[in-house]
Amino acid sequence: MNSTRTRRVLVAAAGVAALALPLAACSTGGGGSSDGKTEITFLVPNSGTNVESAEAMIAAFEKENDDITVKVESQPAGTEGDNLMKTKLATGEMADLFWYNSGSLFQALNPDQNLAPLTDEAWVGDMQDTMTAVVSTDNGIYGAPFGATQAGAVVYNKKIYADLGLEVPTSWDEFAANNEAIKAAGITPVIQTYGDTWTSQLFVLGDFGNVLAQDEDWASEYTAGERKYVDEPALAGFANQEAGFEAGWWNEDFASALYDDGARMVATGEGAHYPILTGIVSTFQQNYPENIEDIGVFPLPAQNAEDTKLTVWLPNAVYVPKTTEGDKLAAAKKFIAFINSDAGCDVQNTAMVPSGPYAISSCSLADDVPGLLKDMQVYFDEGATNPALEFLSPIKGPNLENITVEVGSGIRPAADGAALYDEDVKKQAQQLGIDGW
Repeated sequence: MNSTRTRRVLVAAAGVAALALPLAACSTGGGGSSDGKTEITFLVPNSGTNVESAEAMIAAFEKENDDITVKVESQPAGTEGDNLMKTKLATGEMADLFWYNSGSLFQALNPDQNLAPLTDEAWVGDMQDTMTAVVSTDNGIYGAPFGATQAGAVVYNKKIYADLGLEVPTSWDEFAANNEAIKAAGITPVIQTYGDTWTSQLFVLGDFGNVLAQDEDWASEYTAGERKYVDEPALAGFANQEAGFEAGWWNEDFASALYDDGARMVATGEGAHYPILTGIVSTFQQNYPENIEDIGVFPLPAQNAEDTKLTVWLPNAVYVPKTTEGDKLAAAKKFIAFINSDAGCDVQNTAMVPSGPYAISSCSLADDVPGLLKDMQVYFDEGATNPALEFLSPIKGPNLENITVEVGSGIRPAADGAALYDEDVKKQAQQLGIDGW
């Protein structure tokens, strides 16, 4: 679920970059200064509402900083955008600051060589540790978050839980017990929507926070070819999905149901649990506003409660290339600081649709956000989060969603699915030219 390569449904999951749009890059201005003002350019992906969000932030910033003008440039997201980023940095043609992925795609930009360090900026100490890790190298911190997080977790119906006297599970056995009680009450325990195949991946991808809790070196060793999905703790994601099918927890139409069906079912109480990205909150707000406070969220439970962590997709970040110097560098840093100030946070809360808490303590969710987001905040406050694998490793096999459909449909055993995915991963790592494969 790379944040610039996700499918159409993830466009609704605000906070993660959207599907690439094959549009030509456009620019609304260049560098230099006019009328005594310092003028800087800000490059953003042209997917979703990114340009509109950037323009709203610029308007608020310029209102407080009348000596600086910020001009928006845009370009495609996705693979085309990745290549454009690398080319612009290599040729010295990058905008004065730019909005791009955090995590493994950020690392692919060769930040130590190409980016200006922001390590000494005042806002750095406010970032969550999980965010700091995905915008830094051993030599410094290079990015600041712009946007909110989202999580791969279990969205659930609170009314069902209240009616049946259930408590939020913290271990897999507790989750299984809840599902059996829900099934006995004649309600679908777990919603699956394999008509949109990408949704089948959540049992594996949303479990990664739990994997990392058990093996903190898993991501780096996986990238080096030393960790496999066929082995525990990573095998658990496949095994749990197999267990759910065998227990009869799924909705009858799981093979053909779509993402929108899953949203409806959990919102209206047709089903109790839906493992999904929390960006689904925007669908709830639009289509089921009367049910929005009936919906909560908790992490996919690990086998042991102490290993249960919320798996988080971190926001994109804003970076400055080394080619930005002098007054432009000072202006760019001032703009980044504004993004993560109280005023900048207000813009993010109004111009963007948060799909989770912010990754920096200087920015807080508004008081009137849905309860689902407030549920997530508790895990952030308690330090019970870990980043999704894609932020720690560039390797993700393209066939995972097809494999998890098979495992979740009883077509392929969990161990076989994991082994097949390890082969898928190996091919992709070799294509990327990563050592150890």
